[in-house]
Amino acid sequence: MTKSNFFRNIIKPFHSSSNKESQEEDLGKIAAHDQKVFNFETLVFATRNFHPDNKLGQGGFGPVFKGKLDSGEEIAVKKLAHTSNQGKKEFVNEAKLLARVQHRNVVSLLGYCVSPEKLLVYEYVPNESLDKLLFKSRTRDTLDWKRRYDIISGVAKGLQYLHEDAHDCIIHRDIKASNILLDENWVPKIADFGMAKLYPEGQTHVNTRIAGTNGYMAPEYVMHGNLSIKADVYSFGVVVLELISGQKNYTFDLDPECQNLLDWVRTSIV
Repeated sequence: MTKSNFFRNIIKPFHSSSNKESQEEDLGKIAAHDQKVFNFETLVFATRNFHPDNKLGQGGFGPVFKGKLDSGEEIAVKKLAHTSNQGKKEFVNEAKLLARVQHRNVVSLLGYCVSPEKLLVYEYVPNESLDKLLFKSRTRDTLDWKRRYDIISGVAKGLQYLHEDAHDCIIHRDIKASNILLDENWVPKIADFGMAKLYPEGQTHVNTRIAGTNGYMAPEYVMHGNLSIKADVYSFGVVVLELISGQKNYTFDLDPECQNLLDWVRTSIV
């Protein structure tokens, strides 16, 4: 089965199913017939039974583990936490949205597993997330100005693809340093699409539940719930300021008179 057919088969059940049970039944049917779906035992072996030493991080969806397949290919496995009700929605959302995108600056979904546990399998990105490098004194020097510029440029290209060139316009809704991964060549890749939304063509905005990370969300989105691509652009602007300054927006402490990085920039300009 071709990769495009695999992705179409992932997307199809989510359009036709209206509740959790039918979604899981459809996913189970795909798992039984689709050669691209990963066997649970394969992922257990690849991650050494999800050993703590292989843990790469923790998100709202659940923990992420590094793994290595028999072929030698390194992978990252996102494991749905058993207690995460929100994670079940994010699993469905991320699977169907990432199935639609293929871009150098967006993390690649390699496949998934639905039984007995829900797992998403991605390409492994060795230099981890931007926040782990940018906000630690011992690793900050690895990000020279050339790399920082290239990261800004790469994330901008990834967002342009999601907003303008993907099959459907996708708004990420949670652009931040921890959701930008860096590969072995320092190429940035936008990750974590659990909160992403499809943006209907021809509309100026959509009304939706507020989702994102405090300090990165556009004020007009927080106040009115009107979502557009401008929300991602605002979040991207915050990340650019963090890259330039080396300061976290939400734990800013350079000036006691300023509540955050954006406040500091605003008062400095004035």
